[in-house]
Amino acid sequence: MPNTLFTSMHISAAGLTAQRSRLDIVAENIANADSTHTKKGGPYRRRQVVFESSPMGNNRSFLSVFQGSFNQGSLQSVKVSKTIEDQRPFREVYDPDHPDADSHGMVKMPNVNTVQEMVDMNSAARSFEANVTVMEASKRMFLKSLELLR
Repeated sequence: MPNTLFTSMHISAAGLTAQRSRLDIVAENIANADSTHTKKGGPYRRRQVVFESSPMGNNRSFLSVFQGSFNQGSLQSVKVSKTIEDQRPFREVYDPDHPDADSHGMVKMPNVNTVQEMVDMNSAARSFEANVTVMEASKRMFLKSLELLR
């Protein structure tokens, strides 16, 4: 039983780490929402994290848990597999006085939508909170188990 409790804490910790990475990227996107010139030479491109499942022990399918063949080998955790750049086109804004304006006065602006970023931030924060709640519940169960052993 303690092994199961520690496993649930490990899974929650992995979720916390993944959501923290997601929050970091969202914050970077918001901070660069008006950056028209980067080190790469163009406007900032919106970034996103990609999550993937990470097996804990022997990899078994998620479905096997519900078909009655649950064991430690079927547990999955989460991790950030990579960070990708959004390839949607840049927004174009007419501003002939801007230093990055082209000959027609158009400025390519980052493909960052701050409303979308705020929604992503809210979703990541709620997922983070859910993982904290699971960790706290695991801790309480572990402490109750210790009390029963007294």
